[in-house]
Amino acid sequence: MFEFAWPLSFLLLPLPWLYRRLLPVAQTRSAALQVSFMNRLQELQSLSPEIRSAGRKWPHVVVWLLLVMAAARPQWLGDPLPTASSGRDMMLAVDLSGSMEFRDMQLDGREVSRLTMVKELLADFIAGRRGDRLGLVLFGSQAYVQAPLTHDRDAIAQWLEESFIGLAGRETAIGDAIGLAIKRLQAEPAASRVLVLISDGANTAGSVSPLRAARLAAEHQIRIFTIGVGADALPQESAFSFFGLQSDPSIELDEASLREIAHLTGGEYFRARNASDMQDIYLRLDELEPALRAGLPDRQATALYHWPLGAALLLSLGLALLTVARSRQHD
Repeated sequence: MFEFAWPLSFLLLPLPWLYRRLLPVAQTRSAALQVSFMNRLQELQSLSPEIRSAGRKWPHVVVWLLLVMAAARPQWLGDPLPTASSGRDMMLAVDLSGSMEFRDMQLDGREVSRLTMVKELLADFIAGRRGDRLGLVLFGSQAYVQAPLTHDRDAIAQWLEESFIGLAGRETAIGDAIGLAIKRLQAEPAASRVLVLISDGANTAGSVSPLRAARLAAEHQIRIFTIGVGADALPQESAFSFFGLQSDPSIELDEASLREIAHLTGGEYFRARNASDMQDIYLRLDELEPALRAGLPDRQATALYHWPLGAALLLSLGLALLTVARSRQHD
């Protein structure tokens, strides 16, 4: 489809006429008129004034018309391109506290830490979020925004992969992580505000309590889906002892608070005891209803302004050469 990107440029068409019409005639101070090409002048006198005037003006009119046409940016629009509609604005909050290094998870037949399992499976989840904007919050003793909301899923996956235990401290500031996510999501459309919070412990740090942060999220219509990570019981070789007593870090998981956070915000709580549970959770999150944003279809535009611009340049060059040739002919 052909169109002009800047059609208002055609309002410039009468500019030369206005220039000639409104500005005063230039005054010449020449004392005498010397004509060196009397024969040519006599030939022109045989033509009517209208013909002589039109013959002199039309090439310049065409040049001006071509220049204005080039300024209007003619272009050819191709077929509409498929556009990735933004379905959700989703923040991911991942726990990097010390307990996430416990190796009580099985992934592809090998024993891995909780964080390793989260990274492996969350990477697949991120890759499937086409059309969504994702952001990443990492938290331990403190919480910080590693990535604001973006369509760059590869960058989110890379920043998650580069995270490590203790990067934000070895405690757990769940409330602060929720508070940061609220700041990033509160300006977004209400139907698309989602926070996925992944943790394996209880809130032990931070300045904001998780439930208070959850109530604030509910006021901003932000749904929080919480995921509690950790096996029911550690393998014998993975448990640690204190004065000969076995201790299981999975008991640190505050399921009651995580469940209440989800309930207050209209989300859901999930328990991930193994890789299979984690995959099922991500499938469940895939069922969230997208909040599509209306957008205009995009088209690939091929610029055509160089054609009228080139034609104006060639015609101007031809007029200049013709003027030089005539002047030499009558000298």
